Amino acid sequence: MKTPTSVAALDDFGRIRLSKSFYMREFLYSEIANLHGIPNIPDDPDLAIAAGTRLCTDLLEPLQEVFGRIAIRSAYRSPAVNGFGNAQQKAGKAGYSCASNEANFAGHIWDRRDAEGCMGATACIVVPAFADLYEAGMDWRAMAWWIHDHLPYSALYFFPKRAAFNITWREQPVRVISSYIAPKGCLTKPGMANHSGSHAEWYEGLIAAL
Repeated sequence: MKTPTSVAALDDFGRIRLSKSFYMREFLYSEIANLHGIPNIPDDPDLAIAAGTRLCTDLLEPLQEVFGRIAIRSAYRSPAVNGFGNAQQKAGKAGYSCASNEANFAGHIWDRRDAEGCMGATACIVVPAFADLYEAGMDWRAMAWWIHDHLPYSALYFFPKRAAFNITWREQPVRVISSYIAPKGCLTKPGMANHSGSHAEWYEGLIAAL
C-alpha cells in the first residue's frame, strides 16, 4: 500500500480494521501533529498495519474483554512527528516527552523495524474502569502484574495521570515493566527474582472490584 496522499486515501486508510473493535483511525491522533500541522501518516502503511494488528489482537482486545472499554491516548507517531517532539523535549519545552526516533522504532513508530529487525507497536492507553479504582487508591501494580501474567506484552510503562500506560507488542517480547508512579523505576525484567511465577495476590482485589 502507498502512503496516503489525498483525503480520500487517508479516509480509506483510517477505515482499516485492525481487530474486532479497533480501526486504524483511532491510533493516528496526535496533539503534536494537530498543533504544529505535521502529518501523522505512515511511510510504510503495510508495516504499520501489520504491527498495529498484532498490538490490537494480542493485547488490546484481551484487555478490553476483561476490563471494558479502552481509551487510546497516544499511539502511532510518524518519524516527523516524533522527531519534532523529541527536539522540543530536548529543548525543555513543557508537554513534550518523545524519545528519539531510533528508540521509538517498533514502538510509537510502527512503520520502522528496530535495531534488531523486529516489528512492533506501542499505544498509550487508559482503562477507565481501572482509572477509577486507581484514583480510589488501588495500586497500579495490580494492573501491571495482571498483564504480566496473562498477556504477551513486550513492555509496559505506567504514568500518574489516570494510571495511563504504554503497552508494547513486539515480535520478540522483552517483558519489562517500568513506572513513573511510586515505586518509580523498573518493576520487573528478565533476570529479576519476581519475573517468573504467579502474581495473583496483586490483582485478586482488582478482579473482585470489576
